[in-house]
Amino acid sequence: MIDGKAVLRARGIGKTVRSGSGELVILRAIDLEVAAGEAMAIVGASGSGKSTLLAILAGLDTPTAGTVHLDGTDLFALDEDARAALRGRAVGFVFQSFQLLPALTALENVMLPLELRMSPDAERHAHEMLARVGLADRTHHYPKHLSGGEQQRVALARAFITRPKLLLADEPTGSLDAGSGDAVIELMFELNRGFGTTLVMVTHDEGLARRCARLVRLAAGRIAP
Repeated sequence: MIDGKAVLRARGIGKTVRSGSGELVILRAIDLEVAAGEAMAIVGASGSGKSTLLAILAGLDTPTAGTVHLDGTDLFALDEDARAALRGRAVGFVFQSFQLLPALTALENVMLPLELRMSPDAERHAHEMLARVGLADRTHHYPKHLSGGEQQRVALARAFITRPKLLLADEPTGSLDAGSGDAVIELMFELNRGFGTTLVMVTHDEGLARRCARLVRLAAGRIAP
C-alpha cells in the first residue's frame, strides 16, 4: 500500500570523479522521490550510473552535488557513524554477490543485524525468517555449502529481519541461473508485500523491472524522459 509519504527523496544529485588528467561525470542533476510502499526499478545500460546512484541513495557513497533525505533525515548532514546507524534502522540490502560473511552460518548471518542493534530474541527471529524463505533445514550451513539461490535467500532473510522501511536491491538475480533467479524474485516481492517495505531495485533485466510499479531509466548519468 502506497501512502504517498516519501521515504526517499533525492535532489540535484551529481557525481564527478577524477579520471586521468580530467574529470568523469557519472551522474548529473538527478531528482528522485520514492513514496512509502512503492516498488521502483532503476534501469540503464552498463556504465549509466545505476549502481553509483543506489550507493548514494544509501549513503554508502557521497555525491559531488545534491542532497538525499532518507526517512526525513538529510543523509549527508550526518557523519559516517550516524549514517550507518540510520541505515541499520531503516534500510535492508540485497546485492548481486550476496555479501554473506563466510565464517558465519546461515543463522548467524541472519542474526547479525539484530545483534548489532542488541535486539532481544535475535536467534528466534532469525530461525523464523529462515523458515519463511524456505531454509529451515539449512540454518547451520556455511555459505560455501549453500547454492547461489540459497545464499540469496539467506541474504533476503537478513535484509528483512529488521523490518526495514526501505529495501535496496542491486542486480539481485545477477549471479543466479534463470530458475534460481525467478524463485528469488518471487520471494523478494512476496516479502516486500508482506512487510510493506519500499523497494528500489537496480537491474538490467527489463522484464523484472516491469514488475515494479515505476521504472526510472538512466542514460549517460541522467534520468531519461
